[in-house]
Amino acid sequence: MAMRRRTTELEIAMASGFAEKAFSTAANGGRVRADELRLASRVLKDGFRQVEISVPTMHCGGCMQKVEKGLAKLPGVSEARVNLTSKRVTVRWQDEGVPPPLVETLHSLGFEAHLTDAKADAKDHTFSELLRALAIAGFAAGNIMMLSVSVWTGADPATRDLFHWISAAIAVPALVYSGRIFFRSAWGALRRGHTNMDVPISIGVLLAFGLSLYETIHHGSHAYFDAAASLLFFLLIGRTLDHLMRERARTAVTGLANLAARGALVLRPDGTRVYTPVDDLKPGMTIQLSAGERIPVDARVISGQSNLDCSLVTGESLPRPASAGMLLQAGTMNLTGPLTIEAMSDAKDSFLAEMVRMMEAAEAGRSGFRRISDRAAQLYAPAVHTAAFLTFVGWMIATGDVHRAITVAIAVLIITCPCALGLAVPMVQVVAARRLFEKGILLKDGGALERLAEIDTVVLDKTGTLTLGAPRLLNGETLEPAIMALAARIAVHSQHPYARALAAFADGTDVSLLDDARITEVSGAGLEAHIGEHVYRLGRPSWAVAERVEAGAGRHSSNVVLSKDGKLLGAFEFSDPLRDGAAETLQELKQSGIAIEILSGDRAETVRRVAESLGIAFSSDVRPDGKVAHIGSLQDSGRKVLMVGDGLNDAPALVAAHASMAPASAADIGRNAADLVFLHESLMAVPQAFRIALSARKLVYQNLALAVIYNLCAVPIAIAGFVTPLVAAIAMSLSSLLVVANALRLRDGGRLGYFDAKTWDILPRLRPVARSA
Repeated sequence: MAMRRRTTELEIAMASGFAEKAFSTAANGGRVRADELRLASRVLKDGFRQVEISVPTMHCGGCMQKVEKGLAKLPGVSEARVNLTSKRVTVRWQDEGVPPPLVETLHSLGFEAHLTDAKADAKDHTFSELLRALAIAGFAAGNIMMLSVSVWTGADPATRDLFHWISAAIAVPALVYSGRIFFRSAWGALRRGHTNMDVPISIGVLLAFGLSLYETIHHGSHAYFDAAASLLFFLLIGRTLDHLMRERARTAVTGLANLAARGALVLRPDGTRVYTPVDDLKPGMTIQLSAGERIPVDARVISGQSNLDCSLVTGESLPRPASAGMLLQAGTMNLTGPLTIEAMSDAKDSFLAEMVRMMEAAEAGRSGFRRISDRAAQLYAPAVHTAAFLTFVGWMIATGDVHRAITVAIAVLIITCPCALGLAVPMVQVVAARRLFEKGILLKDGGALERLAEIDTVVLDKTGTLTLGAPRLLNGETLEPAIMALAARIAVHSQHPYARALAAFADGTDVSLLDDARITEVSGAGLEAHIGEHVYRLGRPSWAVAERVEAGAGRHSSNVVLSKDGKLLGAFEFSDPLRDGAAETLQELKQSGIAIEILSGDRAETVRRVAESLGIAFSSDVRPDGKVAHIGSLQDSGRKVLMVGDGLNDAPALVAAHASMAPASAADIGRNAADLVFLHESLMAVPQAFRIALSARKLVYQNLALAVIYNLCAVPIAIAGFVTPLVAAIAMSLSSLLVVANALRLRDGGRLGYFDAKTWDILPRLRPVARSA
């Protein structure tokens, strides 16, 4: 994790209390004290602070634009980015004294706001409200529709008037209860001089109801109570499905959060033990961890031995041994034995918390496509109002029939609602983020999907990326069996990577060889075994033997020897094995027409051996600034580079590349710099992410095209008067459902389903527009 300023104990105690409390705009007149905002924020580098604010009343692209622009205007604010899925806004500001009035500004814009999401684990009240409103609107629409059928089939005037009054009585409670979801949002925007998608919806519903009531009072033959109720019903279907999809997209985040321990048994200096909530754990605390418990925060083992389930970090199900000095990451499971550990970070700064933040940030990425979609949706409301007004004026001039002119204008208001356009891009990003997570890949920025789909060159680091960074014995079969057996039996007493590689050869050897041995490990040197009157040493040549060793100096990355009383018995050569799926990954990328090369700081001979075995180009002995320069030269020549690396020295290159990926085992800085992080050992995550990015781009093109085509067809038909308000409501809702359903077809690069991708070849021309936007 990035180093952060340590807070005082008083601040931490206060923060733990505030963590359980939401500071709503309803309380204290929408004001939040400066110290509350500072405690809820975290320190970043270069004098910046960052805080997440829950804004539960956001629901559309227009809301996102309003929130981001409103907060960005505040003094000191450098960035405000909305995550519509989690209904949060992340704000970064320059820490130069009094924090900016973030919550107050959101309140003035018409949004409820909380410093922390106190309802994260509570019941989903929004869904409950939507479901009740949907049920009432559906009941009203169904009953009014049945009464309307009777009117349409030729009821006499008295019966028609009676059915109209009954329809009005049914429509009123539906309008008041179900319609308030849209009316509340529209009024909140209008009273502050803004507009949003709910404004034309509300105007359309109220005009349809008002016109119908006027006709009923004056014994008219036409009433549109069925249109008003049905419009609410179909709109609520779309909004409920959208809410469900966003909550489903958050199940991955919820699943990660559920891996966090609720607390831990803390050992106090006076010897007493107290169970402490995980949010109250502080660096330096001593924790007693039993078998079967999860690591609550990033920690270091003080004493004890156990096996760990590290599948959260590595994707591997095989247990890993833990012993004194080993660093542990939050969320991993302690399997077999008790451990005494020392907390190294707060819960909010742990590895698990970092993964949750990366997953939440995925949908918030602002790609070029999304900027186009949001800008179009923002301009849509005034355009719709203008079109409806001109339609009314035109029909009045043409026919002089006020009833007909108002009916057509209402249909235009309803059918042109920009819901489909607003959902076109974010729904694809939500589904793509979930698909990637199912593959063990965390997406940190939705815009990275767009960049990843454009790459034509992949640059790979070697150690820890293309290879596992775990040594493997090369010459075990060429050594004498007795020497190999002795070295293996000594090596099982150490957890050093070279010792573990040797210990793999211990199976089947004669255990009695070391029955009376006294084996100790010398830090930084190796293992020393006293067998009878002889001393055996396994480790560094300079320590194990009495004179300089030439044999076995080796060309490889390590040099380990076995000696007896200072005399050389055998030398062991190691290499770093390729990461699982490396060859298949490179083959698949080559078949996709992507150029591949290794860019490593390792020695030329070591890199050459790996590169030649895989048949790809390489550069060796490259310093971090050299990696950045090399990637820059590739991109200056028109290449789109994907950098895959894991080390501290790869971080600048990860930032410089067009897109970047890192394994979960990478250094903290590398993970933070990368656009995507894959949790499993296999390198197949690279082509999998590339395939999903290509599929997502095709679906974005399709959704934008569907939204545009729908409006190009629907608007002229509505203006011409061929669409009733009821048909307009159905058509508008179906267009939104079509966009959502199209986004759900996203897979990992297989068949896209109903649409042939070649049909959409013209759509990549939108990309320059996206960049300019």
